[in-house]
Amino acid sequence: MTEKSYNPYAMAQAQFDKAAEALDLDQASRDLLRQPLREYQFSIPVHMDDGSVKIFRGFRVQHNDARGPGKGGIRFHPQETIDTVRALSMWMTWKCAVVDIPLGGSKGGVVCDPHSLTPREEQQICRGWVRQMARNVGPDIDVPAPDVMTNAQHMLWMLDEFETIHGHKGPGFITGKPVGMGGSLGRAEATGYGVIYTLREALKEMGKLPADTVASVQGFGNVSQHAIRLYQELGGKVICVSCWSQKEHTSYSFKKSTGIDLDALLKITDRFGEIDQTAAKNLGYEILPGDAWLEQDVDILIPGALENQINGENVGHISRRVIMIAEGANGPTTPEADQVIKQRNIFVIPDFLANAGGVTCSYFEQVQSNMNYYWEKKEVLERLDHKMTAAFHAVSELAGKRKLFMRDAAYYIAINRVAQACKDRGWT
Repeated sequence: MTEKSYNPYAMAQAQFDKAAEALDLDQASRDLLRQPLREYQFSIPVHMDDGSVKIFRGFRVQHNDARGPGKGGIRFHPQETIDTVRALSMWMTWKCAVVDIPLGGSKGGVVCDPHSLTPREEQQICRGWVRQMARNVGPDIDVPAPDVMTNAQHMLWMLDEFETIHGHKGPGFITGKPVGMGGSLGRAEATGYGVIYTLREALKEMGKLPADTVASVQGFGNVSQHAIRLYQELGGKVICVSCWSQKEHTSYSFKKSTGIDLDALLKITDRFGEIDQTAAKNLGYEILPGDAWLEQDVDILIPGALENQINGENVGHISRRVIMIAEGANGPTTPEADQVIKQRNIFVIPDFLANAGGVTCSYFEQVQSNMNYYWEKKEVLERLDHKMTAAFHAVSELAGKRKLFMRDAAYYIAINRVAQACKDRGWT
């Protein structure tokens, strides 16, 4: 990662400002949409297993709810900041709008490291977060979901606390729950599959088949694992993946020129997506520095980890062979890197389109929970494919018609939909 100062919120605002200028958006709409409607910051006291009391910092940012209740994950991360949450909440607003689901954008987080916490301590953080936010979240207000280093168990603890406080069942309060406890089939696959649904459509427009392409993937968590799964099922080959080593506080890339064996890698991967290096070597993988995933001689790059991973300092390392970047992560490419990518005519499926499968399926889960009727997995994934495919073609059509970069076209569609909703409500 670059050593230069990086602020994701400043980046999100800069992206918005550029789109707002091109749309000739009125000043009131610009002032309203370039910052959150509401922010919550709070402390969460937790009695640790060693008898001490530790105070964790929590956040929830509700960027805009003109199109419907807020929607967005809660991430646990030691480097979480309020500006990261602000940026992510704004991106969630555009993400929901670009796939045209009736939700707004929110995001939450806690500054903590689950690697060093016991399950009981994690549960106390989850319940403490809900106690602070119980009056300002809910099925028709703001609906949380899992994000980085949170999972279905965390969501169930949060749901239980929410229902205890309010004294009634409300499974639609939160998504990403375990299947059988109000969760939706297909939710685990949704974000990764959504990336590949859009990638598939982009390749069709290029006259290519997935089977004719090779990819390199950053990250080996839930998003990347399922993206690799579907991409391989369509015939594509992945030769490199990267992951973060908590023990060594750095990342590594794992390369096998003949193509990775997903199932074999999953057997040597922990719940945080960290691959065992010794076991990987025994399976014939070459262990490379963390940034090596970006430098591979492949057709497609899929950044599926964190923000600011393709930036001005490393964008020049991208192979001349690369024709497409499908952004599985939120905000992985900085505006500085975007300019270089544009000049090289690399096709980009922007983050808030490519990874919108997660929030789309979260919306499906919310609908199912609220009506207490659940769909079969096949139906969920078919609905997801339909939504993602339609959203991709809407953005691609506008990009072609107005000769726009895909990211710009996606922003135009999303921002215009949200701004119109604000006008229709009489806010601006």
